[in-house]
Amino acid sequence: MNLGRIPSKTALLDPEREALIDIPNDRRMTFGALDERIRRLANAFSDELKLNKGDRVGILSKNCIQYMEVFYACARCGLIAQPLNWRLSEPEMTRILEDGEPAVLIGSEEYAQLIDSLARATSIPTTLVFTAAADCDYEQMIAAASDAEPAASAGVTGDDPVLILYTGGTTGESKGALHSHHSLYMGMLNQSIAERIVPTDVYMLTGQMFHIPVALAMNYMAHGCPVVLINFDAKLALDVIQQERVSAFLGITTMINWMMAVEGFEDYDLSSLRNFQYGGGPMPRSVVEAALKAFPCTMIQGYGQTEGMTMTFLSQEDHQRAVAGDHPERLGSCGREGFVSEIRVVNPEGEPVPRDGQTAGEIAVRSEANMLGYWRRPDLTEQTLRGGWMWTGDIATWDEEGYVFIVDRAKDMIISGGENIYSTQVEAAIHQHPAVLESAVFGIPDDTWGEAVKAVVVLKPGQNATEADIIAEASKHLASYQKPKSVDFVDALPKAPTGKILKRDLRDPYWQDETRQV
Repeated sequence: MNLGRIPSKTALLDPEREALIDIPNDRRMTFGALDERIRRLANAFSDELKLNKGDRVGILSKNCIQYMEVFYACARCGLIAQPLNWRLSEPEMTRILEDGEPAVLIGSEEYAQLIDSLARATSIPTTLVFTAAADCDYEQMIAAASDAEPAASAGVTGDDPVLILYTGGTTGESKGALHSHHSLYMGMLNQSIAERIVPTDVYMLTGQMFHIPVALAMNYMAHGCPVVLINFDAKLALDVIQQERVSAFLGITTMINWMMAVEGFEDYDLSSLRNFQYGGGPMPRSVVEAALKAFPCTMIQGYGQTEGMTMTFLSQEDHQRAVAGDHPERLGSCGREGFVSEIRVVNPEGEPVPRDGQTAGEIAVRSEANMLGYWRRPDLTEQTLRGGWMWTGDIATWDEEGYVFIVDRAKDMIISGGENIYSTQVEAAIHQHPAVLESAVFGIPDDTWGEAVKAVVVLKPGQNATEADIIAEASKHLASYQKPKSVDFVDALPKAPTGKILKRDLRDPYWQDETRQV
């Protein structure tokens, strides 16, 4: 198995079929042209840059065709791609590069100065910047290389590592999750079944390629489907769906809300859409109902992590049945285990908790899609991968039919007056207020109760609400000790690349001189 050969199958069968449509750079490429450039780039890595199997290749760029070329070329000849989150600070990027020790750092012209600075700080021997010019070093290197199948590709196996994806850091310092060709392929198989991919699909990549969504895009390409690359903007996404006849995409709840709020939404031709997936947490019922009415397609939810790709799914039929009144509570679930995943909700001893929808435990996953481990962190790997199971750190309940309901991250649970309070439960109550777009709930120090519940809220454009309004709404659905004691309003919440809210960025300033109980 060699993921770098994904484009070669369609290149052989239909070389003129479009593979990549790069909206930001107004560029398009066929499978035939893409596969040739991948072969040439892989040969250049081996022959010109003298890279050897297992060497890391750092990448710093926004979504573009060259980014995908580098991914595939690394896989083709046995290298390990190490993408960088361009949103991070330079010191954090430096730390990640020192961790991965790439032999070369490649990136776009936009980050040329930063690439040079990072290389000097970390002693990376080689840098390469790609531009739109045909005579840039990157293009000249490809043009000069052989277009024969790279000799190194013969030695690549499914067990070989291919990608280090740094976690979103929702609970602290980001870590490098190391995936093999096989683990990514099995995660792609999970997605193929859940999304029900067909060869006529056109996929729009709304997430950034420095994180797990890149594997979802590669999966569509494995089916011979074109992938449209964008850097997300709500109006742009609608324009692109209409223009390129997009049939599938991945978004988070906020993206869907923003798209539906675009002026003139009802005038867009979205008839090409077949299905979209959302992640980053359950979608409030009101948003699900609005989305199913607004978009002419089905929708699914996927729950996953960098360490294991997508692990559970709330299916198309689950959404339709829930909105129709059949188990409506399951809209608050992340669904059931995927095709290649085995899910358990377990107590600290690893024993399954009762499937009663009430008893909480930690989600554990056994799957060939799980990571190999954390890069150069055997201590964390040993804590996370135990006896073939990956412990996710997510606290959940499950019902008799295996639907999993995430109640919190282990580190996000609030303990107030000895009572466990799950922040997601409070957030769900807050979302019942029609003016709320997003919210984050966490615990802050309290002299009497140990921790007090605090909410930070983003309101929908043009909507108004007060602290008292939000607390009153939450009080309708929660016990008195669970409701927020204070509410702040902000324009936006801090987020990881996955779209997950970085509660630690909101919470940590309150605990600088304190010790949390969890």
